[in-house]
Amino acid sequence: MERAYSLLTIRSADDDARVIEGMASTPTPDRYDDIVEPLGAKFAIPMPLLWQHRHDSPVGTVEFAELTEEGIPFRAQLANIDEPGSLKDRLDEAWQSVKARLVRAVSIGFRPLEYSWMDNGGIRYLAWEWLELSLVTIPANSDATINTIRSFDTSARAALGIGGGHVVRLDPPARARATPFVIRDIKREVSR
Repeated sequence: MERAYSLLTIRSADDDARVIEGMASTPTPDRYDDIVEPLGAKFAIPMPLLWQHRHDSPVGTVEFAELTEEGIPFRAQLANIDEPGSLKDRLDEAWQSVKARLVRAVSIGFRPLEYSWMDNGGIRYLAWEWLELSLVTIPANSDATINTIRSFDTSARAALGIGGGHVVRLDPPARARATPFVIRDIKREVSR
């Protein structure tokens, strides 16, 4: 399975809902000059949201994804449970890590279906099966940062019976942009 990283943007940091939104993949060449074409994705919703690409560590589900020429925007929800135990600890760690901006990126796990070699030596993935989305710590693009966090005080909102909150806008570095990245420590199903 191949993996490609991209920028994660949190649009709401509601501790009850635990909803995140971002861009799962873009057609920008990665560090190996490979391109994952967004319009070539084949997938089904809901899709697993994993913690650090560990298939035995799901943390939620991808509830929405849309194929566009510019990329694949997504919305996912991290699970939230009250029962103490290792599952609650993992879910809380994932959510707190995203909110604290310790985990700032996402990565797609996919299986190539159709591809072509480019003149620069890279691969253009024309069709691919999107298997999972992961929250990851180390994106290929070191400038990838969360641009916006909308923080809600859920206890005050509940006490007043209204929605509310404030927006914290974080300015990304001037050269920050979402860049996909395929990890090469996994054996490819294709050969050059």
